[in-house]
Amino acid sequence: MPVHRPGSPRPRPLTVLVTALLSALSLALPLTTAQAASTPSRGSAYMGMGVLAHDGQNGTPSTGDATQTEGVDVSGYQGNVAWSTLWSSGVRWAYTKATEGTYYTNPYFAQQYNGSYNVGMIRGAYHFATPDTTSGATQANYFVDHGGGWSRDGKTLPGALDIEWNPYGAACYGKSASAMVSWIADFLNTYKARTGRDAVIYTATSWWTQCTGNYGGFATNNPLWIARYASDPGTLPAGWSYYTMWQYTSSGPTVGDHDKFNGALDRVVALANG
Repeated sequence: MPVHRPGSPRPRPLTVLVTALLSALSLALPLTTAQAASTPSRGSAYMGMGVLAHDGQNGTPSTGDATQTEGVDVSGYQGNVAWSTLWSSGVRWAYTKATEGTYYTNPYFAQQYNGSYNVGMIRGAYHFATPDTTSGATQANYFVDHGGGWSRDGKTLPGALDIEWNPYGAACYGKSASAMVSWIADFLNTYKARTGRDAVIYTATSWWTQCTGNYGGFATNNPLWIARYASDPGTLPAGWSYYTMWQYTSSGPTVGDHDKFNGALDRVVALANG
């Protein structure tokens, strides 16, 4: 049995408890800080941001496939883009991120959107959707008002809705499959009412299956831009029998994200003309 010697202080229960709590808190704080650091800041999302993490990279397209036209997609992440270099490498079309939610506009949009046009590319704008912040209609209007419009000049592609994994939280933005489909429809209907064009839908089959229940109702009117970093585009979401565009890598030359248009350059022009 321990003996307490006269003159030596007894440990106080409250002091012991506080010390234990502080020790536990010191262990928990680094985890909280790490978790916060792993969540990107609002506005920093870009097309394909979640593809590598969720679907991985499984090869690259083989050569000698049916005629396809090389393209790229860019965002504020790339800053000022060397468009002449991309043109010389064979890139003939491009999409630039214009907006995200109703809180972000790309500060490099003018250089990227106009720069691609000035070297001869056919170009368009895309919107990174955040269905947990505002309605589809509100975001479509914000997109059109900040660079996402369309004109029949033979050089402007219809706007694209980038709908994919949520980089800021739950993959499906806290929505059920039916609620997600309704949100997307709200965006698409508003975009068409504003521009006269059906927006392109950019997505990955795995996300679409998980978050819309593999809904097939948009395939008739909305061109599909499929995201899959592999040797082929793989299984497409329900309803679409073919893809219009395919994002096949995030590690291509000059800008990273490279894409294939499913057809020769005249088909790119046809999509631009509507």
